[in-house]
Amino acid sequence: MVDRLKPLHLSIVGGDPLVRYRELEVMIPKLLERGVHVQIVTSAFRTMGPTWANQELLHIVVSIDGLQPEHDVRRAPATYERILKNIVGQRVTVHCTVTGQMMKRTGYLGEFLEFWTPRPEIKKVWFSLFTPQVGDRLPEMLSAEERARAIAEMLELRKRYPKLDMPKALIEQFATPPHSPEDCIFARTTQTLSADLETKITPCQFGGTPDCGACGCVASMGLAAVGAHKLGGVLAVGSIFKASIKFGARRARRRAKNRATSVLPILPVKGEGCANLEGTGV
Repeated sequence: MVDRLKPLHLSIVGGDPLVRYRELEVMIPKLLERGVHVQIVTSAFRTMGPTWANQELLHIVVSIDGLQPEHDVRRAPATYERILKNIVGQRVTVHCTVTGQMMKRTGYLGEFLEFWTPRPEIKKVWFSLFTPQVGDRLPEMLSAEERARAIAEMLELRKRYPKLDMPKALIEQFATPPHSPEDCIFARTTQTLSADLETKITPCQFGGTPDCGACGCVASMGLAAVGAHKLGGVLAVGSIFKASIKFGARRARRRAKNRATSVLPILPVKGEGCANLEGTGV
């Protein structure tokens, strides 16, 4: 699959990829040999490869659902105690999805960063905001006020905690997420496959019908920030991207049309033996 699609970056998510730890130990070196950046997203419920910390192109992201009381209930057996034990000697990124419940407690995000950022194993921290499906009514969903407050807090916290690896422009994009998958650079530039390596998950990694107006994906906001950047203060990078996509689509259609018209006709074979190819140009 990697040889066919030739990605620059490959994320392996779950479930939890460490369930298939032995297969990962075989697969990761083969992927790194191809020069692909590989990201393993895990709950860190078990130990990781002893050499993983030294692999420049290998990135480990540990999903942590808030502070210990909430996380341990949601993520058992991947409790805080087990995570702290299993990341020893590693260099990992902590990813936390901010929910409505978290934002109902003053100072929650700061407490989270205060716990995790001093630890030597933590390379960086990312926050996403909970992304619902259209029609959802869930306690994890952030109200408009909670979303605005989360954005304001992250803008301040990034000044106090350098490991909060979220530029100002990225955080500000949470206020105006892409309106649809067609407007989302991340959705347009990634392909998500199920575990059978064939079934495509659409329209983006969330599948189903995500509520794009409430999108909180940190990757989507990162590329949206890149798209909003204006070269020379005039031309938005996103407009160049959209023009490139249109050009590529036209070129692909032209190639497909040329291939279809260049196929030789298949002549019926009469009787046994070889077909008569006279007049076919072969």
